[in-house]
Amino acid sequence: MPSSMRMATGILGRATRNLAAIESTPSHRIFPALRNTSQPQCRAYTQAQRPRYNQNLQCTFNARNNFSTTAFRARGKTMGQLRQRNSTGPFSWKAALLFVLTGAGMMIYFRVEKARLERKRIAEMSKGVGRPKVGGPFVLTDLDGKEFTEEDLKGKYSFVYFGFTHCPDICPDELDKMAEIIEKVKESTKDDKVFLPVFITCDPARDTPEVLREYLKEFHPGIVGLTGTYEQVKNVCRQYRVYFSTPKDVKPGEDYLVDHSIYFYLMDPDNDFVECIGRQDTPESASKVILEHISDWKREGKPLKLE
Repeated sequence: MPSSMRMATGILGRATRNLAAIESTPSHRIFPALRNTSQPQCRAYTQAQRPRYNQNLQCTFNARNNFSTTAFRARGKTMGQLRQRNSTGPFSWKAALLFVLTGAGMMIYFRVEKARLERKRIAEMSKGVGRPKVGGPFVLTDLDGKEFTEEDLKGKYSFVYFGFTHCPDICPDELDKMAEIIEKVKESTKDDKVFLPVFITCDPARDTPEVLREYLKEFHPGIVGLTGTYEQVKNVCRQYRVYFSTPKDVKPGEDYLVDHSIYFYLMDPDNDFVECIGRQDTPESASKVILEHISDWKREGKPLKLE
């Protein structure tokens, strides 16, 4: 047996015997011995000279087969290169800017798309089964005395309002609003044929085509005025779910007021109800809603009748 093996065997045997002796010794005999150890002995031990390893000793090993070589590849770089790499990290300011712009663009896109889908959902709900339909067939007379039906509204976004020329305050205010909306929509779309504003009288007895012409030109020349017989007006009001009431037993030439609903009805090019604009809406908010629907219609590639 070689000498190194005999030495290792002897050390292992002595360690085993010492461990067995310690395990067999009662604890009340070990602790007093530890307490009797003097401070000089401890100090002498702690201040003893430790053996130093030989720094010139070199060991050889196969790094390629046993360890990763990633750390060794970095040895060829200078400290300045390593410091610059650690300061910038894996992202540069260009990458950070691109990340922020991409996130902002995606956020804006999803907001716009969500709003568009919500408008589409509301429009589809208005066409649902079991809900009262707004709009329908009618026959009226325009300012030139020609017949005007619901078919003349198709192909464009129509903006329908019901009123009467002898209205003292509400109708003039709403028609002023309509005139502003017409101009805002025209300015944004660069086209005055995609949007059709319509005024239908609730007082056919007094609102003839001539009276309507003189009345509407004070607000905007693009407003289409419609009238008809009492039965025709009653029918179109029923189609649009508009309430109106005239006093009974009115004498000829006597002045009176007509009670009616105060809403604008936005209809799409298929003549389906889209949105209801009330008195609380401003020209800015109303035109914004109208332009959003027009934009959605064009985005979906649906046809418009620009005649």
